[in-house]
Amino acid sequence: MQLSKKKILAAKVLKVGKNRIIFVKENLSEIKEAITRLDILDLHKSGAIQIREVKGRKKIVKRKNRRRVGKIKNKTNTRKAEYVIITRKLRKFVRGLVRTGAVDKEKNREVRKQIRARKFRSKRHLKENLEEL
Repeated sequence: MQLSKKKILAAKVLKVGKNRIIFVKENLSEIKEAITRLDILDLHKSGAIQIREVKGRKKIVKRKNRRRVGKIKNKTNTRKAEYVIITRKLRKFVRGLVRTGAVDKEKNREVRKQIRARKFRSKRHLKENLEEL
């Protein structure tokens, strides 16, 4: 008797792995007839479908966290990554303005220097400053 599809459906409905689903042998005929998710939930409430406990170490026995040579992690330099992202975005935006003719070459040089000096916080900030100039 193949109930693998029912087991997969029950696993999805009850949000557990399919290996944890247990069908009670006395109620197999009811389980065969179950088609919808609601049927599966009703069978679970009645006790025809049970969920096996999780295997593995219990949380009570907490393992000591060892911080030795292999576990030490360096902090990443997020400021540099943010700088790279914003700089590329702004340069790409200015390049588009130069192509369309909204900004001339001299203005482009000035704006690129200001981008490098981190004068602009965002693309919107750059747009506001370009409108003023």
